[in-house]
Formats: sequence, structure tokens, C-alpha cells
Amino acid sequence: MVTTAESADGTPIVFERRGAGPVVVIVAGAGNDRHGDEPLVAELTAEFSVVTYDRRGRGDSGDTAPYAVEREIEDLAAVVASLGEPVTVHGISSGGALALLAAAAGVPMARLSVFEPPYRGETEEVPEGYAGEMRRLVAADRWDDAVALFMRSAVGSPAEAVAEAKATPMWAELRSFAPTLVHDAFVMRDSKVPGELASIATPVLLVNSNGSTDWLKAAALAAAKVIPGARQVELDGEFHSVPPERLAPELSAFYRDPRQGAGRPLRAGRSDSRLGG
Repeated sequence: MVTTAESADGTPIVFERRGAGPVVVIVAGAGNDRHGDEPLVAELTAEFSVVTYDRRGRGDSGDTAPYAVEREIEDLAAVVASLGEPVTVHGISSGGALALLAAAAGVPMARLSVFEPPYRGETEEVPEGYAGEMRRLVAADRWDDAVALFMRSAVGSPAEAVAEAKATPMWAELRSFAPTLVHDAFVMRDSKVPGELASIATPVLLVNSNGSTDWLKAAALAAAKVIPGARQVELDGEFHSVPPERLAPELSAFYRDPRQGAGRPLRAGRSDSRLGG
């Protein structure tokens, strides 16, 4: 079922609900709309009613100017309010960072799980001026350059990887999301764990893949240290991804009982300067 919620500034936010059971709202990461996480949705709908939505500027949702992260928090709040029942939220990558800010701002959610919010350590920074440069490129309709900047500066891909990506079908899809890469840049701010996450009262589970680069693993651990009572686990997977058939049971266990889950706790103290997405 596809429905539209009206955000506080009047922007229409389109969402889709599938399955039956307790509600789980998924917040997509960069380069995705409400259809971007279909394999995970398919796994979760066996137990839950799963809601996916087009974040502001994506898919069928509106994009009222000027953009502000606060408007995206209001968008999620509008979706949650329109459902009229308690919800759990699952945020992915920069969508996870947005969901954490929403929880800190008081958007009601029974529980919150987050997969690899891409925070950086003190010595691993996104280049100064990244968000402003991204905005300039998009305003000039230089979408290919914007995607390349995202891959180099936010993901940390080497130049040869960017060149290879341009030759694949994936590039056209990434290019279509170029304007919203600006949004994600502002969601991530300076890419450090925001201090206001310390005010989150919602039970939080942070998940990372053992196949990701060490800075992403360290990011999950750093966020868990800031969020009161947060639980953090590592699952077998690849770079910035865990197979949905492995991730869904872990999320389900947390949604049903936050004290349970099959993941292995991530050990602290491992970090390097390699970059990933």
C-alpha cells in the first residue's frame, strides 16, 4: 500500500507499507529510495509490517527548498505519526545517522537499529568544504562530478575505482541521486559522532559487517559509546553490507527483545586509515 504523509513544511513524503505485524520503518542511505533495500524488506515482512519511504528529493516525494536536516527529521516524524501506532526504525548508512539524529530530537520510536553510520575518527576526516562543493556541483548540473566527489571524498574510493564505476550500469542510478547526495553530506556534518546522541532514550542496536574497513567498524563502536545503553554487534558480511538473511534475524531478535541477538560484539582498538563507502 502506497500512501503520502505531509511533512511540517507541506512537503509530500511517499511511503509504502508491506507485510503484517509490528511496524518497522526503514530509512535509506545515500543513493537509494524506498525500493533500494528490497532483499531486506522481503526478509523482514515474514514477521513485521515494513514501511519504506522516499526521503525528501527522492522517488515520488517532494523536495521543498531550502534543504535542512531538520526538515528530514520532520519528514520521518510525519511518516511515523501517519502510521498511528508504535514503530521501530532501521536506518542504513547515512540514513542511520539521520535516524539517530531523529531519535535524539524526540521522534517517537520504540527501538532503533542502525547499520554502519559512516562516522569518522578524529584523524579520518571528510575533506573540508565537502558539503559546499557538493552543493555547488549539483547547482551547476555537474552530476557526474558530484557522484565522483561523493565516491572519492565520502566513500574514500581511489580514482581507478571511480573510473571503473563510470563504466557500469550502477553509475546512471547513482547519477540520478546526485542532488540528494547534498542532503546526505549535511546529515553527516563533519562526520564525527554528534554529541546530542547522548540524549537518546530509545534502545539502540548498532550493526556492522566484519568485511567492512576498520574505520566503519570503529564508527559503530564510537557511536555505541556515546548512546546510553546502546548495543553493538558485528556480523559476517562484505564491505558495507551483510546478507539480508543474516541481518534480518539479528534485527528481529533485537526488536522482539533488545537483550538478545546472535551477533558477536566488536572489539575495540582496531582502526586504520583505509577508506570505504
